[in-house]
Amino acid sequence: MHILKWVLFGVLLAVLVAEASTTTVAPVCVEEDRASLMSFKARIVQDTTDILASWTGRDCCNGDWEGVSCGMTGRVTKLQLQRPEKNSEMFMKGTLSAALGNLQFLEVIVISGMKHISGSIPESFSALSRLTQLVLEDNGLGGTIPSSLGHLSSLQILSLSGNHLRGQIPPNIGNLVNLLQLNLAKNSLSGPIPQTFKAFPSLQYFDLSFNEFSGSLPAHVGQFKNLTYLDVSNNQLSGPIPTAIFSLPKLLDLLLSNNKLTGTIPVQIEGLKSITTLSLSGNQLRGQIPASISKLQNLWNLNLSRNGLSNPLPTILVSSIPSLLTIDLSYNSFVFGTVPGWIRNKQLSEVHLAGCGLRGALPIFRVSDSITSIDLSDNHFTGRISNFMKNMSSLQKLKLSNNQLRFSLSELKLPDVFSSLDLHSNQIYGSLSNILNRETSGFLEVIDVSNNQITGAIPEFTSGLGLKVLNIGSNKISGHIPSSISNLGELIRLDISRNQIQGTIPTSIGALKKLQWLDLSVNSLTGKLSNTLLAIPRLRHANFRANRLCGKIPQGRPFNVFPAAAYAHNLCLCGTPLPPCREAEEWKL
Repeated sequence: MHILKWVLFGVLLAVLVAEASTTTVAPVCVEEDRASLMSFKARIVQDTTDILASWTGRDCCNGDWEGVSCGMTGRVTKLQLQRPEKNSEMFMKGTLSAALGNLQFLEVIVISGMKHISGSIPESFSALSRLTQLVLEDNGLGGTIPSSLGHLSSLQILSLSGNHLRGQIPPNIGNLVNLLQLNLAKNSLSGPIPQTFKAFPSLQYFDLSFNEFSGSLPAHVGQFKNLTYLDVSNNQLSGPIPTAIFSLPKLLDLLLSNNKLTGTIPVQIEGLKSITTLSLSGNQLRGQIPASISKLQNLWNLNLSRNGLSNPLPTILVSSIPSLLTIDLSYNSFVFGTVPGWIRNKQLSEVHLAGCGLRGALPIFRVSDSITSIDLSDNHFTGRISNFMKNMSSLQKLKLSNNQLRFSLSELKLPDVFSSLDLHSNQIYGSLSNILNRETSGFLEVIDVSNNQITGAIPEFTSGLGLKVLNIGSNKISGHIPSSISNLGELIRLDISRNQIQGTIPTSIGALKKLQWLDLSVNSLTGKLSNTLLAIPRLRHANFRANRLCGKIPQGRPFNVFPAAAYAHNLCLCGTPLPPCREAEEWKL
């Protein structure tokens, strides 16, 4: 019996020893790494995210230091500091400490969305030989990209987008052969795309958009066979589109818009077997759209607007480009006459054909209930609108400006999800109450019916409206400005100029805290400019010209720094920027 007890005890002891040997002991932060992190914290002079408030105590690896992760040896491996949400009140202010370069076991740095972290990228980062991710997005960093970053041979993700970086890309960034993502968008970088960008065999994501790059788009981009996303839009790139790009088998998004690219759209475009989004808008492309574009089986978003493309369109069957959902051919040299049948008969969500030489009555789309956005402005359409909008139950945005349409606003039946209406410069009549009433959708954000023949008064505004733009200028609207305009708390732009509005300017306009543009010119408004207008903090433009206003202009910014022309041709306005009020006038005021 005693022998059995000792055997059982021995087995139990062996189990306990084995369990103890496999129990994970939390690593203790190495003092050198803690000191580097504290040096970073010391350079941050303001932290409204409260992330750094958790950096207390001696052990940075105990899990309490927010954004800090450690390996088994107590060395810091990850530093991830991201703004919790898109809120301008949440940020860090300061500079990046060079001491971060002493975190020799660091594999990941993510410091993004802080906006007020400024200064340059420390050269010391080049010592982080284990670094696989360097993400410094949406901060306030300036200076140039350190060429020493080209020494980080393990780097897989390099993202410096959304800063104030300038100068050229260092050529030795091309040494980073393990890169999967390269994102330098939204900076002020210039010069050519380096010729050294040839050896990126694994690159999947390449974004240089919204910079000032010039020169040609290098043909060697066509060697990035694993590329799925290519965006060099909004630069100053010139020359033809290299045909090598159209041999990228995995490319899903090709965005070359808003450059100075010339030549034609190559017929080799059919080589983009996987492409879903193709945007070549805002360039100087000429000639015809190649028929080979109809072979793009996965294409759902096609934008060729604002070029010099011309007739004829290739013969495209309704069954061609089967995945297409959005198309924009606006502002080329097309003269279509009528909307091409394959576009009218296709199930699309967005149809933008502005400035395409279209005539006659508005077209009827066969599958109209799928359309969410339509732009047929700057054409020559005539007639009414009632049949056109039939069954457009999903429509959110409608733009028919600069045509010769003639109909009553009472014919408009806006769907519940509707958000933006632009009918300016037509021959539309009727009353605003047809589109601004208690049934008006709470989604409605933009109304522009300026330069028409609309009559009647401005209706009362109910609470809950989310209007951001209201432009009813250049009509025949009479009556007064209702004091309920203060219910438009989201309003950014208000234009009621060139009408027949009478009465005084309601003091409640001062409640429009988001207003940036105000134009009340060329009406018959009387009374004075109330000092309550000074309560509009974001106002950048105001025009009160050609009314019957009298009295002292509010003496505070921006009203006393607007040009005198903004107050000209009134009854007796005075005070800066106009001549000072005389004593008699001051007494009357």
